[in-house]
Amino acid sequence: MHFGYWTPIYGGFLRNLGDEGMPATWDYVKKLSQLADRLGYHTTLVPELYLNDRKGVDAPSLEAWSLSSAILAVTEQLRVMTAVRPGFHLPAVTAKESATITDIAGTTDAGAARFALNVVAAWWEEEARQYGGAFTRHDDRYRQATEFVDVLRGLWEHTPFTYQGEHFSVRDSILSPKPAIHPPVFAGGESESGRESIATFADSYVLHGGTVEEVRTKIADMNARSQRIHQRDMAEFGMSTYIIVRDTEAEARAELERITTVDPHSPGYASFEEFVKNSELDVELSRREYSVGTRGLRPDLVGTPEQVAEKIRAYQDAGLTLLLIQCSPAHEELERIAEQVFPLVPTREYLLTTGG
Repeated sequence: MHFGYWTPIYGGFLRNLGDEGMPATWDYVKKLSQLADRLGYHTTLVPELYLNDRKGVDAPSLEAWSLSSAILAVTEQLRVMTAVRPGFHLPAVTAKESATITDIAGTTDAGAARFALNVVAAWWEEEARQYGGAFTRHDDRYRQATEFVDVLRGLWEHTPFTYQGEHFSVRDSILSPKPAIHPPVFAGGESESGRESIATFADSYVLHGGTVEEVRTKIADMNARSQRIHQRDMAEFGMSTYIIVRDTEAEARAELERITTVDPHSPGYASFEEFVKNSELDVELSRREYSVGTRGLRPDLVGTPEQVAEKIRAYQDAGLTLLLIQCSPAHEELERIAEQVFPLVPTREYLLTTGG
């Protein structure tokens, strides 16, 4: 199991709380990135959102690609997985940017890529309207994403390169220099068309939070698709999760209650009521789904270090290889998780830093 985390581009992860002590500034992200690098975290996911979906559209949020370059420049081993949404980017330009960022990143001591892509299908129509993105409907999003990655890989591998698709086209394009190591491509989606497309164009699969059995089933399904298409399993399986570690289970559950309590007098309460109305969950489960997002609380990684580690090992046995952690405040909680949980779920990075 590798441990990763979300970079808090929007000042935190919790919809029910205001100031989490994680300002949406480069100064904070730089300090957090260097701390995570020293602690042995494997990957940080940098989400790409031009509007803030956690604190409200008027709240600040940072831009993913410039931030990713900066993180890579001030860290040594941390892999940066940058989200990219095809509706907001030209694939040839992204291929060029990726080559430059790969040069900035270099490789880990083990020779692995330090820059990866998370291809995300568009989902927020209002953001696309405000920022001029191409908002495509569901199945067409994955055809767009497939073409996008086809152009990326074509330019990374061939010169000149020509491609004609429904969404993107390039003609006799030259990319030089090419990336010394191709950025691994991650993607996530749960519909039938989404999973089939992802198995076609992605190296690895990322999941929202789920139970161990849900994750086991999805991993088996994606490996079967990849075997049919490419005659290989997918390289990595990552899952988003929110983690709360405390000295006692009671303390951890108290923190869970604090972050999932929705204030009926808060400005965001109307959006919570809308969420409940549109979900098929009861109010208690809806509080969890709404409070964090990405179903981060569904794995229930809440408790003592020993309890959380035991659950993580169950996910590891199910085939999961990467946890993408959300926690608050990140600088305190990532350190706590590294000190108290890493030793109970040994990773190669932890063994290297401890001389094991």
